[in-house]
Amino acid sequence: MGIETKSTKRAFGGTQGTYTHDSEVIGLPMTFNVYVPPGEGPFPAVYFLSGLTCSPENFTTKAGAQRVAAELGLVLVMPDTSPRGAGVPGEDDGWDFGSGAGFYVDATTPGYRDHYKMYSYVTEELPRLVAGSFPVNGRRAITGHSMGGHGALIIGLKAPTAWASVSAFSPICHPSECPWGDKAFTGYFGDRASAGAAWSDHDATELVARHQHPAPILIDQGLEDGFLADGQLRPEDFEAACARAGQAVRVRRHEGYDHSYYFIASFIEEHLRFHAEHLASSAA
Repeated sequence: MGIETKSTKRAFGGTQGTYTHDSEVIGLPMTFNVYVPPGEGPFPAVYFLSGLTCSPENFTTKAGAQRVAAELGLVLVMPDTSPRGAGVPGEDDGWDFGSGAGFYVDATTPGYRDHYKMYSYVTEELPRLVAGSFPVNGRRAITGHSMGGHGALIIGLKAPTAWASVSAFSPICHPSECPWGDKAFTGYFGDRASAGAAWSDHDATELVARHQHPAPILIDQGLEDGFLADGQLRPEDFEAACARAGQAVRVRRHEGYDHSYYFIASFIEEHLRFHAEHLASSAA
């Protein structure tokens, strides 16, 4: 699996790059960003999954994560949020479904199942590609924002030995019970009655009853987040489910912060230090 380098920039002694490749899983070209810190490596990696309407550029250019990653010796991996140009009828009709909104699932409905396989892409193909092309040591952690926070939670819970730690910013915690999730899961899996276990298998609040992570999960949530107020995020549901399942979780609520990248930039350093600690302990 070869990659093409689209651009590289020097940042805090390391290299921030944008790369493309022909994805076997997706069946289309995919773009992703990687930051490699200074030094010889190999380094552990932190994957960041972005939210609705985003691309790899949002976190790369707005979060200010490279400075801390350079200090801690972390590779940052930023995939796209969906296939692009799949040609599925309706994929560009709305901002909260289809292009830019892959929800980090493997779709099973006609049309979408051919290309919308972001779960397998993030958990299987991209790590293999990164391992073959960048100085990583095989230890990984995962985080994300909003839809990407949902992705980080389900990916970390379903494969706790593959990811040393899990965190999220303003995650969609209970997609089966919110408008965004209902639209996405219906479109990618079919209605809940006919989709079998697909909905609950991709819903962190329902999944944690069956799968836990050995490390505590860290979540940051802004209290001025409009999507919190309208019921899209539902962190209280996940907290309650974790308590029932015995999953350690810390949900930090912040007065005055909203859903924007100003919020992420304010707390990304703490998340990277959290992951660096767990990545170091996983090497012991």
